Amino acid sequence: MGSGILDRLQRKERVAAIIKILSDNPNKVFSLGYFSEFFGSARSTLSEDIVLAKKVVEYLGCGKIETISGAAGGVKYIPGLSDINKDAFLKELCVTLSSPDRIIKGGYIYMNDIVFSPEISSKVGLILASYFIEKNVDYVITVETKGIPIALMTARALNKPLVIARREVGVTEGSSVSINYVTGSSKKIQRMSLGKRAITKGSRCIFIDDFMKAGGTANGIIELLKEFECELVGIGVLVEGASDKKLVSDYISLLTLETVDEENGIIKIYPTKND
Repeated sequence: MGSGILDRLQRKERVAAIIKILSDNPNKVFSLGYFSEFFGSARSTLSEDIVLAKKVVEYLGCGKIETISGAAGGVKYIPGLSDINKDAFLKELCVTLSSPDRIIKGGYIYMNDIVFSPEISSKVGLILASYFIEKNVDYVITVETKGIPIALMTARALNKPLVIARREVGVTEGSSVSINYVTGSSKKIQRMSLGKRAITKGSRCIFIDDFMKAGGTANGIIELLKEFECELVGIGVLVEGASDKKLVSDYISLLTLETVDEENGIIKIYPTKND
């Protein structure tokens, strides 16, 4: 592939191309041989290019480029946000979600425009993924429907497949496994299903959702995964309700919804302090 215009690229152009290729394929390892063939350049030259690419990514605060040694080694891009950018984003999100016109009866707030915004959900996915990068995840799982955009962006950042549990069995899913579970807040019996072909036995999964009130859905996911002999190794949500007793204890939330005062039109929401 290293012919024509690629042979004539200057260093700054190769660095830009390397960053583009890596960022389009997060958490995918590329060998130096791949880039050497692609650009028609010596590996020693590409090693210097990658050092510069690392510095650019770190300066921009958009993750890091990691070099992996060994025969099966290479280089990969781990997406993320710097602490400064993350804090600023979450604080801005709190301001947006604090608007009184977002109040919905029952102690909820309207978030559809937030979770279905590609710009916002992609950043949320980057932040959530950063907490699970060392978990050796095989799948990201969520429940239809509002958690899907955030879960998809988390899956993209981790470069792992997304699996969606359904409220009702779909014809196109093939044979499925279904369970009943009790919601944590209203104590209602709900049903969720997952196609038998959707996930491999013995996989490690994380559950991602937009909102957690008492954790009944997360608890249901745990029980559903047991039917596949799979392990839930992490839970991540955008917003958790602070006043509700949780059915799960080990989870990550980005924002905490402390108060929804319908009478006075007050919403108190703030970034969660995760250890």
